[in-house]
Amino acid sequence: MRGLAALLICLGLTSPLCADPIRVASFNTELSRRGPGLLLRDLTRKGDAQIDAVIAVIAGAHPDILALQGIDWDLEGRTLTALASRLEQAGLAYPHRLALRPNSGLDSALDLDGDGRQGGPGDAQGWGRFTGQGGIAVLSRFPILTQEVRDFTPLLWRDLPGAELPTHPDGAPFPSEAAQAAQRLSSTAHWAVPIALPDGPRLTLLTFQATPPVFDGPEDRNGRRNADEIRLWQLYLDNALGPAPEGHIVIAGGANLDPERGAGRHQAIRDLLADPRLQDPLPGQPTAAFDGPGPLRVDYLLPSSDWRIEGVGLSAPAPEASRHRLIWLDLVPDQL
Repeated sequence: MRGLAALLICLGLTSPLCADPIRVASFNTELSRRGPGLLLRDLTRKGDAQIDAVIAVIAGAHPDILALQGIDWDLEGRTLTALASRLEQAGLAYPHRLALRPNSGLDSALDLDGDGRQGGPGDAQGWGRFTGQGGIAVLSRFPILTQEVRDFTPLLWRDLPGAELPTHPDGAPFPSEAAQAAQRLSSTAHWAVPIALPDGPRLTLLTFQATPPVFDGPEDRNGRRNADEIRLWQLYLDNALGPAPEGHIVIAGGANLDPERGAGRHQAIRDLLADPRLQDPLPGQPTAAFDGPGPLRVDYLLPSSDWRIEGVGLSAPAPEASRHRLIWLDLVPDQL
């Protein structure tokens, strides 16, 4: 049990009120490096101040299930294994881990960003200098049902129902018809990850990291893509992308969009936050601080309405670790 309040609730009572809360957390670590293998190198060395600070932030929250952003991917999973080893040294054991190949840095052999050149970071399926830069990962104390994971990362943007694709002033596809025929929606990844919880229920973690809605031109390519990356989750829950997940869900990750402030198509995140199937445990709370726009709410943990929320919090600002703060929730299913 975490906390006196849960203990007092449970005195003299039986399940489900006495079920141990599950602590779910999401954290954009910003650990990504500028070249392949560099993060793995730094994780296996001692004395990297940023890595030490990130480990301390995660250890302070001590989550059961952790969605990470900003961690470089490699084919053999060595980087995530090294991070898990560092966390175990800090007292956190995560025997169940998931890191699928993201779109970031994945070569397209096309000019996807419309700058007239090919082969740059903006021409990858998601911005990146190398395959897997700034990917996402899931670490869990509980079994991940890997055979049932839904990976929406290969989904073409134009195949998303109602896709808001960018155009030139004359209405032609931006930057080209060939580019839009190959362009995937996810700038990093979108995964639906079923996790088997103790005592029977399952949690489906819907995790992602959307593109920043900036660094483009009047066609608003990144702004449109960001909005559609957020909208994907509501379409999934509507059964528009195959069968929706059954039971308890948590959306966890980076939308890169504040409901009110900064750049972007704010209605996309407002619509997600207002969805009656979800709960918003941290309304109006900034989760990151950036030069220029200042504090913004860009990171989200949104449980479905069939959870009872017993605790919620943010890590203290730790700029030596990341501009982002770790978010955590203590959750109990309303019905076990």
